[in-house]
Amino acid sequence: MADRRLQVFYTVARLLSFTKAAEALHMTQPAVTFQVRQMEEYFTARLFDRTHNRIRLTEAGKRAYEYAQRIFGLYEEMEHAVRELTGEVSGVLLIGASTTVAEYLLPPLLGHFKREYPDVQIRLKVSNTEGIVGLVENNLVDLGFIEGTVENSSFSVQICHDEELVVVVPPGHALAGHAGVAPSELTGYPWICREEGSGTREIIAHYLQDNGMHYADLNVVMELGSPEAIKGAVEADMGISVMPSATIAKELKLGTLRSVPLAPALKHPLSFIYKKQKFHVRALDELLTFAYQYCRGAMPA
Repeated sequence: MADRRLQVFYTVARLLSFTKAAEALHMTQPAVTFQVRQMEEYFTARLFDRTHNRIRLTEAGKRAYEYAQRIFGLYEEMEHAVRELTGEVSGVLLIGASTTVAEYLLPPLLGHFKREYPDVQIRLKVSNTEGIVGLVENNLVDLGFIEGTVENSSFSVQICHDEELVVVVPPGHALAGHAGVAPSELTGYPWICREEGSGTREIIAHYLQDNGMHYADLNVVMELGSPEAIKGAVEADMGISVMPSATIAKELKLGTLRSVPLAPALKHPLSFIYKKQKFHVRALDELLTFAYQYCRGAMPA
């Protein structure tokens, strides 16, 4: 049986979706369906039950999936073992990162890593924190970089850095000259926030709750999907926001935005997450070590 058919089946079985499998494999959905049908013909058995736009594994499919997991696990171990003999650090790493981390923190980190390990190919998927957790959970990426932490017994979570969040306002705003802003003061101004599923939004919601407030107390006038969009809206005096300090460094130098600390201060961790039971190629272990050291030494305290 062709390896490609097994890989396609394995991906569909893992995601329980032909559409998601096609996206993950960079194939068309009809091509994915064709490969699965060929595998079913090979075994003369149905591997999936398809009802009401949903699929589930048949008993034969479950047995095939168990063996596929072991086969691909052995492939990874074989590659790792052979490369260990040569001392080579190479291969492809699939990394997921939340939007803020991908736009402001990862580029210099990965730039330094590539100079150290030029034979490692890095493929980056960007989503909000909730999306990255899902990619790690479904084994679609080897490693996730997220804002905050996650409670999941199947994950290893390593905190690499604490980032401060600050109130962001346009120049001349009433809050611009304040030494600090209390949580209760945030309700008096139009509020611009990230979308649901964003790690930053969740952190702010917990912060407000810890200080006797609710996210619903804010006067939300706009929800935007990226830090760049939020900065543009704040610069246009459409409202205020709370953002990680690293995201506004350029605007503070240019004088197009002002930042004011929250009182009490709000800090949140940046974390690496990966599956505990997932076999690690050497390149992933090297990236984890490198990233942890980089975050500790290169990012501002």
